[in-house]
This record gives sequence, structure tokens and C-alpha cells, in this order.
Amino acid sequence: MQIDDRTVLLTGATGGIGQAIARDLRRHGAKLILTGRQGDVLDSLATELDARSLIVDLADPTATDGLLAEAGEVDILVANAALPGSARLDTYSTAEIDRVLDVNLRAPILLARGLIPGMIERGGGHLVFVSSLSGKAATAKSSLYNATKFGLRGLSHALRAELRDDGIGVSVVCPGFIRDAGMFANSGVKLPPGIGTRTPEQVAQAVRKAVENNRGEVDVAPAFMRVASTFAGVAPELSAAFTRVTGANKITDDMAEGQRSVR
Repeated sequence: MQIDDRTVLLTGATGGIGQAIARDLRRHGAKLILTGRQGDVLDSLATELDARSLIVDLADPTATDGLLAEAGEVDILVANAALPGSARLDTYSTAEIDRVLDVNLRAPILLARGLIPGMIERGGGHLVFVSSLSGKAATAKSSLYNATKFGLRGLSHALRAELRDDGIGVSVVCPGFIRDAGMFANSGVKLPPGIGTRTPEQVAQAVRKAVENNRGEVDVAPAFMRVASTFAGVAPELSAAFTRVTGANKITDDMAEGQRSVR
């Protein structure tokens, strides 16, 4: 699907990665509907990009109905909003668990369900789900985040098969460690030598190219990280042992501490 003159609904637009996605899509002619919780950031971005803005908290279980009604006809969904979900599962309250599940997984499912009939009626559309390499490789102290990102990736692959004959493309984009903006950058964690990062702009380009080329899955990470995540999917026990021996679990420990206040 071409981006030019298409209406795009982008969730999580107020974060650094969301802003990069919005700017890239606008440069390629998209008509944007931007959503987020930070009204001042959202309004400023919408003014800059000549976009519509809708303040929405996707942790509210009723929010998606109102968002769909306000958005109207949408050609492309980019489900980008997410909460970290880092730390041991037993440190989360039920309300905190519900919040992560609602934002990271339930909202994208409901938005897709609400938009699919209109896309079928108009003869096409595209759904993009921003998952993570954490949707391919599980690590200690990220069980809740892993659960939502694995779920989002599974949703994407299944919908791609379901909607193939309806002319609707479905893509999942899986970033690794992203510098300068986003959850990892905001946590303040320092990576050991040899663990590379990518930029928000590279995530944005991956989202756009996934739509333009109808790519099923796009990883945004250095080659080593892509190989490691694939290996973790094939041999999870060996991968877990490797992370313990190499001390790589310290990264998730540090991220859990850095993201403690974001629940």
C-alpha cells in the first residue's frame, strides 16, 4: 500500500519513537490521526504535521470504542503505544498488570477488530503492530512485557493469514534496543560493549517500508541481536543459559530498576 494520501491512525504518538514514525509518514504524504496521553506534546506534534490529534489513555478499557468513533475511516493502523512491563511479575499489583495488558495487547486487538470491516468494505488497508525482539526472545524480569509482545506478534501473523484474501496487509515490527528515545533510552541503562542499538528514525522507516512492501515481519536491530532472538525462539533453554553465563540478565535487571516508576 502506498502511504501518500492515506489516513493513518497512530497510537503512542507522543513518545519519541511515535514522533519519529509520525514525521516519517507525514513526509511521505500520509494524513495522520495521532493519539497519546500527553496533550501538550500531542497538540504541538499535530500542529507541526497538520494532523488530527485525539487524547486517549488506552489503559481505559472503554477508550478504544470512543477512539474508533472519532477516527472514522482509517486506511492504515500503526499500533505503537506500549508500557514497559519490566520487573518480576510478583511485584505487580492486579491493577498494574491490567494496565500493561490493556495498553500493549488489548487495545491493538480491539482497534484491529474495529477497523477491519471498513477496510474490507473499501477493498484494502494495512495493520502494523509494533512489537519488539522481546516478542521473540524471553528474558528474566520482563515476563509481563514478553507476554504482551509475544501476543502481539502472534496476533499479527494470524491476522496476516486471515486477511490475505481480503486485500489487507498485516505487519509486525520488532525493534531491539533503540537509542535516543523510547523505553530503553528512557531507562538510562548502559549496554555492554558489542550490543548495538538502532535509532527511532530506523524504526519509523521500518514501519513505512513494512506497509509499502507488505512485509510480514521486520526486525530493527543489529545482525547479532537478530540472530540471538531467532536462536532464542528455536532453543529457549540454551538461550536462557547463555544469558545467565554471559551476565546479559543484568541488562533486564537494570531496565526493571530504571522503569520502576512507569507502570
